[in-house]
Amino acid sequence: MDASEVRRGRPPAFDRDAALAAATRLFWENGYEATSINDLTREMGIRPGSLYAAFGDKRSLFNEVIEAYGRSPAGEFVWAAMAREPTAFAAFHRILLDAAAMYTDPETPAGNLLCSAAAADVDVAVYMRDLRNANVDTFEKRLTTAREQGEIPATADPRKLAAYFTAVMHGMSQRARDGATAAELTDTAELAMAAWPAA
Repeated sequence: MDASEVRRGRPPAFDRDAALAAATRLFWENGYEATSINDLTREMGIRPGSLYAAFGDKRSLFNEVIEAYGRSPAGEFVWAAMAREPTAFAAFHRILLDAAAMYTDPETPAGNLLCSAAAADVDVAVYMRDLRNANVDTFEKRLTTAREQGEIPATADPRKLAAYFTAVMHGMSQRARDGATAAELTDTAELAMAAWPAA
């Protein structure tokens, strides 16, 4: 087949999932601000026009990345533990242990995308802040139920506990980015659970 025949042939099929995965890794590693369109098109293997046609602008692509991340094992392990574990203690213990493993998984960038993709852009920063704060709300609801069911004392404050466990998770994410091992983060998880209020 000569060059003219190659040029006349159909272009290779666009693999949207692979392109999205490449964009996810870039945003996760570098953050929103430091990831340029040139970086994205290079890693995604597409031209700028194709990126805009398939995903819209950089912000729209980032939103899709965050949504896809939320459906991935790295993004949904919190909700999986909440649904699977029979007690609040078991759920939070599982969440922190899974975080230790997920945040140091060699198959993905270190840490948690929601904590890693920091942005100076005000709209993006608010968007990310709201997503992170949603964890606090989810934790608070589970802990409120735990108090109502007698799992934790009536004097325990679900909001304060939710904020505490969220802070632990965010700290573990940063420690993973700074090189902490799964074993170190597991130790952190176990120490954090020692603060669980006895019923």
